[in-house]
Amino acid sequence: MASAEDVNHTQNSESETPKLADLLDRGWKLYEEVDTTNEPTGSNPIQVKVKRGIMQLEEASRMVAQLALFSRNEELEEIATTDLKYLMLPALLGALTMKQVNLSKRLEQVQMARVYFLDFLKRCKEYNVGKFELPKTSEASDDTPEEDGSQPPAPLRQADLISMATQRQAKIERYKQRKDTEAKLSEIRAAVEDGTADDEVVRDFYLLNIRKWIAVALEEIESIDQEIEILKKMDVLKQGTGQPSQPKRPPMKPFILTKDALQAKVFGAGYPSLPTMTVDDWYEQHRRQGCLPDQGIPRGPSSSADYDAEEREKEEKERQEENDDEEALQKARDWDNWKDTHRRGYGNRQNMG
Repeated sequence: MASAEDVNHTQNSESETPKLADLLDRGWKLYEEVDTTNEPTGSNPIQVKVKRGIMQLEEASRMVAQLALFSRNEELEEIATTDLKYLMLPALLGALTMKQVNLSKRLEQVQMARVYFLDFLKRCKEYNVGKFELPKTSEASDDTPEEDGSQPPAPLRQADLISMATQRQAKIERYKQRKDTEAKLSEIRAAVEDGTADDEVVRDFYLLNIRKWIAVALEEIESIDQEIEILKKMDVLKQGTGQPSQPKRPPMKPFILTKDALQAKVFGAGYPSLPTMTVDDWYEQHRRQGCLPDQGIPRGPSSSADYDAEEREKEEKERQEENDDEEALQKARDWDNWKDTHRRGYGNRQNMG
């Protein structure tokens, strides 16, 4: 099996197509720039880098498939040192795919990233690079019945608690291994990039990167599975088919205020416990309790008679003035003159003015 370096030399001599090593290095470098930048991931410059990196790595993946660099019949020791780094192509593609920001295609993007990460883990499992368990495939997770939100969750069994504790311990171990791997990588990175490292150090450098990406891929797949579940539920809610039914409230018992006694008998039939009364009964009850707004105002024959007498006196006075009665006119003039010479309250001994 020809190595990638020999094929790259042949390709360069025949045409000006980019070398496989250059494609990987460019895509890897673009990922590191995007991953370490302080700019928002959704900004246009960052998304341009993400797309360029994906294009570079996709082209490199096609070239690796054409060259058949990897085979299930060979061991890890049989892979050339210069070819080890191409094992990371699916992991880098998955990481860059997760950096894409497009809400309308988010479900499709995370599913594609899961395929990349899972393909990387399967290849590493075939070459026995590290000890880990492969995550479940998406088909297996889709076959499992979904929980109905209207039903209460089933109580946790002892096996579930043990499984959760095992997963937690595995996450802690992966985190520790990842930190140790990154520390070792930082020690030999400079020598590898300068080209001063020997073949053994370069091989360790690529193997350490592969083990680091194994931990990253396992964590990313767990996060992707959770995000896929949320995105699917959001799609169902948008379609309006998965909205939970509101609990029915008990009907309110009405307080029937009937207009007359006959309606009280009709509406009261079948509701013996409901208080029913007519408008007259309600008015009489409030009158006895003194709650009516017009109570306290004197009403009776005497008050009506006084009011009528005053009205008649005013009408008679107006009629006399209209008929030019001399006696009435003279009396009115005398009264006006008297008021001009006597102030208000004159002759009232109780008024001490």
